[in-house]
Amino acid sequence: MGNNVIIDTEECIGCESCVELCPEVFEMDEGGEKAVVIPADNYDADCIEEAIETCPVECIHWEE
Repeated sequence: MGNNVIIDTEECIGCESCVELCPEVFEMDEGGEKAVVIPADNYDADCIEEAIETCPVECIHWEE
């Protein structure tokens, strides 16, 4: 596990599963097509791990 969570927006299909699981970490972009990470100093790692596991295209990752 790294320090930052990222979404590969090229891979994101906009299913919103991460947004539903962790609305304090993820939101949909302005066009409502892709998920993005909400900037914050710290995140709920357990919630992010759950979002990583449920993402159907595996586009959520930890980054150093």
